[in-house]
Amino acid sequence: MPETTTTASPAAPPAHPPAGAGLLYLREEELRAAQDLLFFAYRDFTGAADSMLEELGFGRAHHRALHFIGRHPGLAVSDLLGILRITKQSLARVLGLLIEKGLVEQRPGRDDRRQRLLYLTESGRALERQVFERQRERLAKAYREAGPQAVEGFRRVLRGIADEHGRAWLDRAERPNRP
Repeated sequence: MPETTTTASPAAPPAHPPAGAGLLYLREEELRAAQDLLFFAYRDFTGAADSMLEELGFGRAHHRALHFIGRHPGLAVSDLLGILRITKQSLARVLGLLIEKGLVEQRPGRDDRRQRLLYLTESGRALERQVFERQRERLAKAYREAGPQAVEGFRRVLRGIADEHGRAWLDRAERPNRP
């Protein structure tokens, strides 16, 4: 009697396919199309800001720093480091230039004087606002065209793409009276 094996062949489907595997929007071609959309959306969303900031000698890391410091005045340097996920040396260069240009200021923490808290200066707020306005119109137009249900779905998808640290940051930032 020939010996039989119970090992599944590599081509055999798993006993329990992943949840939602039969859904059309989860097929590889749809996921690749979504990836294309994300690449083009990111390129076009950042493009207007890139050109404005480039004229001032700034790049995308400067833009992200301005954004998060503007959204969360008093943001600790250590928190910004975690958000941007760049090296301390890179962050030092980014902040150094923003401080040198008078766009960001550092203040010691109230409880821990070693802590460095970041704030936009008046000119920093003005620049952040200009950059935001360039991107605002693109977002507002897309949101208007998509409608409220699509906007909520979009937010849920983006949140799902973010890792657990990003989602935790968003949760803390959305809570009133954030420390």
